[in-house]
Amino acid sequence: MSDPASDLERLRALMLEHLHVDVPSPDVDLLESGVLDSLQLVDLLLLVEQHFGQRVPIEAINLDDLRSLGRLARLLRAPSADAPAAAEGAAEDAPQLESLRAARHRGASGSG
Repeated sequence: MSDPASDLERLRALMLEHLHVDVPSPDVDLLESGVLDSLQLVDLLLLVEQHFGQRVPIEAINLDDLRSLGRLARLLRAPSADAPAAAEGAAEDAPQLESLRAARHRGASGSG
């Protein structure tokens, strides 16, 4: 299993290579600072699934978990048993994120 610093560097490298975004710090708020928009956030989730080999279940996501690289790295390291607790704040975000994920996935599949 990788360490938290390694996960942060992998996330930072993914964002730079695939989204062409350099994140200055693991604690910067990706959405509020304008580093990412909502579609790029979905792209980031897809990249995490592909490169970390781990799907982040929509029902386990609280939008705040995606606001910084540090929070996203912690989400990736959290045991799956924590998913029900994380889901409490995510119920209203889940349909929108799932729709965006599906639309982005269809777009990525159809462009090859």
